[in-house]
Amino acid sequence: MHVVATAGHVDHGKSTIVRALTGTDPDRLDEEKQRGLTIDLGFASMTLPSGRGVAFIDVPGHVRFLKNMLAGVSGVDACLFAVAATEGWKPQSEEHLRILELLGVERGLVALTKTGQADEDLIELARLDVAERTAGTFLAQAPVVAVDAVAGIGTDDLVKALDDLLVATPAAADLGRPRLWIDRVFAAKGSGPVVTGTLTGGEVRVSDSLLVLPAGRTVRVRAIQSLHRDCERIGPGNRAALNLVGVDHRRLSRGDVLVGPGQWHATAMVDAEVSVLASLDHPLTRRGAYLAYVGSGEHPVRVRVLGADAIDPGRAGPVRLHLPRPLPLLPGDRFILRESGRAETVGGGEVLDVDPVLPAARARPDRSTERVVAERGRIAVDRLERLTGVRRAPDIGEWAVDPEHLEATRARVAAAVAAAGPLGLDLASLDDLERAVAAGLPGVAVDAGRARSAAAPDPLAGHPFVAAAAATPFSPPAPAGVDPGELRELVRRGDLVESGGVYFAASALTAAAAALADLLAAKPSGVTVAEIRDAWGTTRKYALGLLARLDATGVTRRRDDLRIAGPRLPGRD
Repeated sequence: MHVVATAGHVDHGKSTIVRALTGTDPDRLDEEKQRGLTIDLGFASMTLPSGRGVAFIDVPGHVRFLKNMLAGVSGVDACLFAVAATEGWKPQSEEHLRILELLGVERGLVALTKTGQADEDLIELARLDVAERTAGTFLAQAPVVAVDAVAGIGTDDLVKALDDLLVATPAAADLGRPRLWIDRVFAAKGSGPVVTGTLTGGEVRVSDSLLVLPAGRTVRVRAIQSLHRDCERIGPGNRAALNLVGVDHRRLSRGDVLVGPGQWHATAMVDAEVSVLASLDHPLTRRGAYLAYVGSGEHPVRVRVLGADAIDPGRAGPVRLHLPRPLPLLPGDRFILRESGRAETVGGGEVLDVDPVLPAARARPDRSTERVVAERGRIAVDRLERLTGVRRAPDIGEWAVDPEHLEATRARVAAAVAAAGPLGLDLASLDDLERAVAAGLPGVAVDAGRARSAAAPDPLAGHPFVAAAAATPFSPPAPAGVDPGELRELVRRGDLVESGGVYFAASALTAAAAALADLLAAKPSGVTVAEIRDAWGTTRKYALGLLARLDATGVTRRRDDLRIAGPRLPGRD
């Protein structure tokens, strides 16, 4: 399916064309029917002769309802631009064209409407007017189809032109990250809340869990419809109606958005590039009450021009926008900027950075992932994808790392290893990236949680205290004169076991467990500490230290004053 928005001045026949092509009246409100005027968005669909589906979003043409028009044209594939042959180009024709250009729409066709009410000379003048007004725009080479939907003139030609236009329009990409800006909310009798919108970025299936932003509420998809047909799944580029579970319809509104959970970065501050309309009679500055139209929503924003005080008409420049609530945005998302005090469209543009980290005075935004990485030094590739929409392989570990930052980290870790002495550097003192760097440093060996020079011998190999403790396993000597750092490292390596302030050789636990197994085989009901002490030939102090460790590891269990067999006693199944 492709999604096409109508555009053009009020009363130039947009809704009439949609009704003639689809058989559906897009004016669904009683007030619209009474006044003969489109007020809100209307929706209809048809199947073209090629078998391709097309969904129309019919927008109001009156300037008073421009907010509703803007809610419908974001993210469409093409436009059907209506110009009445009886009136020619009008103010809203011009504003709609500029808005479509600012939103990045690149394809469209022109319907020259009401030709049954005009003579040949008037029709030709209207064609020349359209050609002049669209020169240099995406509609410059667009087909111009003469049509009178009421009289049934030219509708077949319009359908063919539309089919030809859409056959060359690429399908929406499936990036595995669904996003649906809500443009309509209602409650279906017996089913609950239903929202509609154009799905982009990924597929949605029945029973999927989605996140409603900015509220942050999780909902489940009960049912899906597209082109009035029930679906089990729907892909990007389609108009969709989703029946939701987990939220009241009164908690939802146009401008809200549904996204896949855990896939998007919601932001209330973005850096962007704004193109200011050449027709504006003043520059864009930070002064003014601005409204940003993003997705299907209208949002009051504060504007900060970056690197200058103003952007002149006809020029483009970077700005920082402060939104009133976090939205799931990506670089490349388009928006329209209006000034509410003057009730005028100022310009529009695209988002460059959804998570600015530099102060506004230093920010130089663009859409490159390299800049995002460089400004942070390093960033996990999963987070980088959420911020940029780009998936890239990590440079080391799970991170994308700026080359200068990576080299500085390598130098810092290498210096720390060299300064750590013969025991090496405790990796627990490093952060995750530094540990990953240490593991890959040439000439550095990482073993048992420490990094040291690979050429240096292990200073703790054959340590005399371990040998002394092993020589008298149940009555080891005190570690007098042993460096505390060495002692901690021997315990961490497992050469020694500390219990009750006493350092035992690891072999002492094995020997103690074997002796206990013999005792309990002879006396399975349990043995006392005194009996164990005598069997080990030691004192109560050492016996209690060893028993504390054996109890903790499941070799023995304490029952009142006795020790009984635990699940890890040698010889037990």
